[in-house]
Amino acid sequence: MVARTTAVTVFMVVVLISACTKTQNAEVRQQRSDVGSQASEVLNKQIDDIAAEAKGRVGVSAVSLESGKTIASFNPQDHFPMQSVYKLPISMAVMQAVDAGKIKLSGKVAVTTSDMVGPDAFSQVRDRYPKGTSLTVEELLRYTLLISDGTTSDVLMRLAGGPAAVQSYLGTLGITDWKVVDTENAFSRDHSLQYRNWATPEAAVALLRALYQRRGITEASQVLLLKLMTESTTGPKRLKGLLPAGTIVAHKTGSSGTEKGITAATNDIGIITLSNGTHLAIAVFVSDSSADSETREGVIAKIAKAIASSVQN
Repeated sequence: MVARTTAVTVFMVVVLISACTKTQNAEVRQQRSDVGSQASEVLNKQIDDIAAEAKGRVGVSAVSLESGKTIASFNPQDHFPMQSVYKLPISMAVMQAVDAGKIKLSGKVAVTTSDMVGPDAFSQVRDRYPKGTSLTVEELLRYTLLISDGTTSDVLMRLAGGPAAVQSYLGTLGITDWKVVDTENAFSRDHSLQYRNWATPEAAVALLRALYQRRGITEASQVLLLKLMTESTTGPKRLKGLLPAGTIVAHKTGSSGTEKGITAATNDIGIITLSNGTHLAIAVFVSDSSADSETREGVIAKIAKAIASSVQN
């Protein structure tokens, strides 16, 4: 009888300990959730205040690539004109063709006068070779991703099979909120067309995740694209602007002209390697802004800094 009573007592103690442990674990999880919610609210307030400086529309999406957790979200499903941001999916579609053996990186491609973008678009190739030239696919990629050359982007678009083929490629990645309709040549001559090439911040981050995870391209192609994006000379005051010196940022910018005091697009999307080794995919779009260039780029830099700091703290 004594043994049975002792056994029951031990069982009850174990049950009580287990219940206490579960309660403590639940309290810890709740505390962590509360802290996380508070941090999220602080970050959202920061982004809201910073976005107001743009005097236009701002969209933000940021995701931890290791955990898949959404870090920041601000107008994430709104449509924003991409401008040169769309050179990234064009380049990825071309690399898929390279991986399939349809195109060779070393293959020469004719760049004719009919490929040259208009004077309102940036093109070092147009200015350097006004009568046309011949470049390898890898050279076309370098011009396109390093300095955002409009002419070489359109040649890559042609190699990929045109806008419909790039759109189809995005579809294979499950990305639907991204529209590729017109070439650089087209919307640089008719500025109203730039709004037909749009993306949501969420879709831009989804593309960055696909690149990071090597979906639709090989490791070799991923390495080349990230290398070129990291070496890019455009937009040094945007995502990279306020991050610690030496921070690795593989990114693609997009910029429009300013008409009647309104700038349609000041964008930057990229993968930031934080000091703790984790990776952050981020997209910041500033559209229809009446602020000056320094302010628009500063908005992107401040948002990137706020998001990076929230992850590392």
